[in-house]
Amino acid sequence: MYFLPIIGVIVFVLLSGIRIAQEYQRAVVFRLGRFQGIRGPGLFWLIPFIERQQLVDIRTKTVDLEQQETITKDSVTIKVNAVLWFKITNPEDAIIKVADYNKAVYQFSVTALRNIIGQHSLDEVLREREQINGTLQKIVDAATGPWGIKIEMVEMKDVEIPEAMQRAMAREAEAIREKRARIVKAEAELEASIKLTQGAKEMERSPIALELRRMQMLSEIGIDNNTTTIVLVPSDFTNAARSFTEMVAAQKPAIQKDEE
Repeated sequence: MYFLPIIGVIVFVLLSGIRIAQEYQRAVVFRLGRFQGIRGPGLFWLIPFIERQQLVDIRTKTVDLEQQETITKDSVTIKVNAVLWFKITNPEDAIIKVADYNKAVYQFSVTALRNIIGQHSLDEVLREREQINGTLQKIVDAATGPWGIKIEMVEMKDVEIPEAMQRAMAREAEAIREKRARIVKAEAELEASIKLTQGAKEMERSPIALELRRMQMLSEIGIDNNTTTIVLVPSDFTNAARSFTEMVAAQKPAIQKDEE
């Protein structure tokens, strides 16, 4: 009879040491203050009053790096924010080697972001985001690796530029577009002049072709403007036409005689 309460207390104490860790959790176990091992996932037992646990979530975590005002290499003040993804790969190091791994990752990432922006010009920050993200990931991962933390990805979300700089960049972009338009127009005019020169050389070899082209051009002008055009035909062209007419007239009697 007297042993039943004692047995009940012992059973209660033993059952109080039962713990359950989820699939995404690991228990870092300490025995009398010294690291004992990693338990979980699933059901495990701790020695009551002697061992204690600290659960660690090993899933990937997302950290928003709040907007940071920093100065680029070319002395432009900008505001940048980013997002960081990390996960714990070694729960023992994450608990023993750093007091608060979440705060440590955040603070170091913010500092690294400001430093890396200061090493690049504004154009590089806007144009080479992927390269900067990769460099930032390597820097933060190298620092947090001893803590048992893996940096999976870092992405800059937004880069805020001063309004004066935005207007200057808009003017620069407009000037570049105007420059390209002028270059294209100049290239077209150059190509057209080359073709015209080639055509002039071909017409120079045949004066009649030149006169025909001029007459065609004049007729097109008259049609477009609904006007009457008077053309002065050069003597060379007139003589050639007269010779052709006389040749045809001389051949006509011979043709009629053959028919009789």
